[in-house]
Amino acid sequence: MHTVAVLALDQVIPFDLSTPIEVFTRARLPDGRPGYQVRVCAARQETDAGSFTLRTPWGLDGLGGADTVIVPGTADPAAPLDPAVRDALRAAAEDGTRIASICSGTFPLAATGLLDGLRATTHWVAADLLAAAYPAVEVDPAVLYVDNGHILTSAGAAAGLDLCLHMIRKDYGSAVAADAARLSVMPLEREGGQAQFIVHDYAPTPRGSSLEPLLAWLQDNLAGDLTLADIAAHAGTSTRTLIRRFREQTGTTPLQWLHRARIRQAQHLLETTHHTVERIGAQVGFGSPTAFRDRFRKTTGVSPHSYRRAFS
Repeated sequence: MHTVAVLALDQVIPFDLSTPIEVFTRARLPDGRPGYQVRVCAARQETDAGSFTLRTPWGLDGLGGADTVIVPGTADPAAPLDPAVRDALRAAAEDGTRIASICSGTFPLAATGLLDGLRATTHWVAADLLAAAYPAVEVDPAVLYVDNGHILTSAGAAAGLDLCLHMIRKDYGSAVAADAARLSVMPLEREGGQAQFIVHDYAPTPRGSSLEPLLAWLQDNLAGDLTLADIAAHAGTSTRTLIRRFREQTGTTPLQWLHRARIRQAQHLLETTHHTVERIGAQVGFGSPTAFRDRFRKTTGVSPHSYRRAFS
């Protein structure tokens, strides 16, 4: 079982603290077993969490042996980092532990020096402050999260949820991550304009929105040769109105949504079947194996064969 240690610093933001606890403790493997064990750790027995005081069952020794350490944001990102915390995070990194930050948690992570020379993000409000305080860090305020392999950072609030789901996908594949996303009630896929390797783990289905029946129909007809006019006709509206509604409710266009849904289904088939790449491409609606491979690589950053080797 994968162990996640969540580090509660003084003035920890409760939302940032609870996000990884909830997401990882609810993640289940296909056979029903939990995928993660979560430890909440702190430098002292009691931690100031603003409106309440937090008593943690683990000290900094809880970071040792963890597979992942997560640093949630704090209300005062400029606060000096406890040397004991700094040393514990550095030791974890030296042991090969994956370390991730949520929101302003990027600041204490940067204070360890672990982000020097790397690309990172944080809440856009604090991005300039991060860049000024840590000039050795390449700050990108325009993305939801950045994955540098063993060091990951996320933007504010809900972006921490995006990052946790991304890590679940890396650990256990898209099917487990998609289930975790549903449990987390993540209804929309957000466009972040990110250039790094980001794969959202399920196609957005806005619960209760006027598009929900149409999106369900699209999901059931991924293999069809659907045009924008076909989709608008099924929805009983004009293409212009359809595009506007998609933008409002999903943050993307109908055809972009369809492409993403096809790739998500292809990921699932690559993980769970022995079908050839050519057959899977046809099953999810691509007219040729070349078109499928090109779109898959553009979306995920890897070829279908590489993806299957990594996640099957």
